[in-house]
Amino acid sequence: MSTSHLPRDSKDRSVRARIHDPYKSKGKLQEPSVCRKCKAVYHKGRWTWDPVPPKSHELICPACERIRDGAPSGVLLLTGGFVASHRDEILGLARNEEARVKAEHPLARIITIKDQAEAPEGVLITTTDPHLARRIGEALHHAHHGTFTCRYEESEDLLRANWES
Repeated sequence: MSTSHLPRDSKDRSVRARIHDPYKSKGKLQEPSVCRKCKAVYHKGRWTWDPVPPKSHELICPACERIRDGAPSGVLLLTGGFVASHRDEILGLARNEEARVKAEHPLARIITIKDQAEAPEGVLITTTDPHLARRIGEALHHAHHGTFTCRYEESEDLLRANWES
């Protein structure tokens, strides 16, 4: 049965063309492979921190490519007076969340942590993985409350999140 006569739901994402993430491989990688920068291992279709197998093919993993190019997949903006007065504690929580996620998902890393010039109490965290930006924001919300929002920018293939104290 053809479904072409059915009305298109404006919220149906399946009808929209997806932007291809240039940092994702277009096909299967040679196995085993190892990132020459961070030593993450690609084996059985996924990236891990397993020991490097002998005769591994060397390449640069997508996370190291994003870091090299400064091309985030997640952006988290932290604002508010609490950020200014508890900066070290907040950034410690962000780094701890990165370590927890990265242990299981080697491609999830923080790219940069920068103070925002236009908002003296603001901090911008960029990540190689959209889920990491969301997890850091959720961890801050859980620990310190405040307001956490996030939205996925399909046109940019980017997650934008905000946490305000």
